[in-house]
Amino acid sequence: MQRVIPGQAHALHTAAATRRIEQAAQASLPAHALMQRAGRAVASLALAIAPHARRYWIACGPGNNGGDGLEAASHLLQHGKTPVVTWLGHAGSLPEDARAALDWARAANVVFSGTPPEDCDCAIDALLGLGVTRAPEGQMAEHIAQLNRVRARGLPVLSVDLPSGLHADTGNALGACVQASHTLALLTLKPGLFTAQGRDAAGDIWFEELGISSSPTPSAQAVLNPAPATQARKHASHKGSHGDVAVIGGAPGMAGAAVLAARAALHGGAGRVYVGLLDPGAPLLDALQPELMLRRPETLLNQLDGMTVVCGCGGGEAVGTLLPELLSQASRLVLDADALNAVAKDPALRMLLETRGQSGGALTTVLTPHPLEAARLLNTDVHGVQTDRLTAAQMIADRWGCTVVLKGSGTVISTPGAVPRINPTGNGRLATAGTGDVLAGLIGARLVRDTTAFDAACYAVYTHGWVADNWPPRQTLTAGELARALDA
Repeated sequence: MQRVIPGQAHALHTAAATRRIEQAAQASLPAHALMQRAGRAVASLALAIAPHARRYWIACGPGNNGGDGLEAASHLLQHGKTPVVTWLGHAGSLPEDARAALDWARAANVVFSGTPPEDCDCAIDALLGLGVTRAPEGQMAEHIAQLNRVRARGLPVLSVDLPSGLHADTGNALGACVQASHTLALLTLKPGLFTAQGRDAAGDIWFEELGISSSPTPSAQAVLNPAPATQARKHASHKGSHGDVAVIGGAPGMAGAAVLAARAALHGGAGRVYVGLLDPGAPLLDALQPELMLRRPETLLNQLDGMTVVCGCGGGEAVGTLLPELLSQASRLVLDADALNAVAKDPALRMLLETRGQSGGALTTVLTPHPLEAARLLNTDVHGVQTDRLTAAQMIADRWGCTVVLKGSGTVISTPGAVPRINPTGNGRLATAGTGDVLAGLIGARLVRDTTAFDAACYAVYTHGWVADNWPPRQTLTAGELARALDA
């Protein structure tokens, strides 16, 4: 068993793939062995997270997730604990493994209760697991609410495989959903634990392969974005060795967005950073970061050769007039914010973006939408994007032949022909103005150094979140401070 922490590239499997893996494993094992292993693992983690607990409430559902909970109850009883089981199943419709677990729990004199106990020291959520297909109702919803009340009292709540009510593939809560302090994923890690509402619902995530890691597995739906390898700069290098980035944006009243992106590109390792502000009245000097070279946007358009361009940060409506030339001429291009909105509104710009995607790699593009911008690109709404973030990101990537960074909890990085990544770093401190501009600038800096746009995006997204995760407690994280803290 291992705790899942940022850094390793874990494969993530859908509910359907997990069931196929489970069926293959069961065919090679003695009857009930897999559920027995699962129950032991659940009990072991429950003892570890609540070593002084005496009374455990185990909320069991009608399927195999409930069977895992019943197995755990028998093991906790053997350790001298007092498990109290509420069970929402029917003996006549139980899967075979769960029926055996029920028989063993009854034979061991595990206490069954018709209602949740008034008090407990630790609760185990074994209600639904992979089995969620619709919003929980009736007693199921009541038990989920009671589990959340246990958690609200500061007591540990351990979910088995998934927090009940959370969709394994998408991370969406279909209705009432357990807010666990810990989740033990069994057999596989599921994408929904790491994106959308999953990270808030799952708490600390643990993983137990149940001894079948060598079994053949279907292709993963996604991979957890791993920590990037560090790259030391060669001693025999100069500013030209590390590339030029041009940031174009900053319409009147929004110059700060472009400046933040430029500062991030500078601190992210670019050799030279130019800024073309769309506000004609903006000064041509950043007094706090004089290394930035401010130019008029039309000047930068005449020197695109060899540059990586970050366009759209605070661009307003004015950015649309520059996009035809940028889409046609910039060899490496990051489109953010208002540049994405302009593309979504203009069929001609969409056609130019599509042409870039058909260039056979000669022209590289990274799009960095938040959910609303992604919805505009897909001609849908935010709900449609957030309902299945992996699919939404891949649709944009495939439609325009580019790398896509769909921002949000569990940022998704997609590109045509590759398994998408879900990023494990970052937290709510990034929910402040300007942090998206910082990410765009950092991606621009990495595009100069990495072999592919996908590599550059994966590096930048991980690093951007890592800084937030390691920010000092009780110290405000602003976008400006984030840009300065980036490690090139």
